[in-house]
Amino acid sequence: MRRFSLFNAVSLTLGFAFLYLPIVLLVIYSFNAGRSVAVWGGWSTQWYGSVFKNGQLLDAAWITLQVGFLSASVATVLGTMAAIALARHGSFVGRTVFSGMVYAPLVMPEVITGLSMLLLFVSINVDRGFWTIVLAHITFTMCFVAVVVQSRLASFDRSIEEAALDLGCTPFMTFFRITLPLILPAVISGWLLAFTLSLDDFVIASFTTGPGATTLPMKIYSDVRLGVKPEINAVCSMMIAVVTVIVIISSIMTKRQEVERERAERMAATTP
Repeated sequence: MRRFSLFNAVSLTLGFAFLYLPIVLLVIYSFNAGRSVAVWGGWSTQWYGSVFKNGQLLDAAWITLQVGFLSASVATVLGTMAAIALARHGSFVGRTVFSGMVYAPLVMPEVITGLSMLLLFVSINVDRGFWTIVLAHITFTMCFVAVVVQSRLASFDRSIEEAALDLGCTPFMTFFRITLPLILPAVISGWLLAFTLSLDDFVIASFTTGPGATTLPMKIYSDVRLGVKPEINAVCSMMIAVVTVIVIISSIMTKRQEVERERAERMAATTP
């Protein structure tokens, strides 16, 4: 039986074209020498230079990176702790409520999440700005980390932890020396997912931001309403490059860790 037919090839080509052709066109037109984004005027890198001269774009990009790094880091810690609680502690009092609160942002529309965070900050009289965006993004991305890490813990061989405990390790030492290194690829994947979601977010940030805390998606949206500028194509291409580099580095690190884990398992199996 033929597994790869002409129909499959055409479907695969159309699918990849639908997903990636707009991104390819955006990158190509970021090198357009003409000021019009719809008319090709030759190759040029002048708009990348214009980006580094645009103080507002650079400030927005820096704020976005800071928010993404801080929110993803805190969300990874909290999401990992929530995943461990759900995967390891069985049925405890309030488990249903706890799991529902953890996974609610997965199915909650971003408009509802943003509006609820806005009402919370207003009710407790907190000035909106950089830190309110960080808190909102932590709430929004933590559930994604919990899902990724919990799926890894579901297939985790707990006999390794039991062996470490039998050999005298404390639960604290066992977690940091045994459990965490083995689930680290999932933790890194969760961090990258949270970071990417934070970079991309516009709706929640627009509800929770304040003066002096404009993120890059908000800046791009405000500029696009007045017409697409060539600098927008350039800065979006730079964002694509940053995310691509991060994903490649993460893939290399994950692959190396898997190879080392398989090597350790083979050595343990052959050791008498």
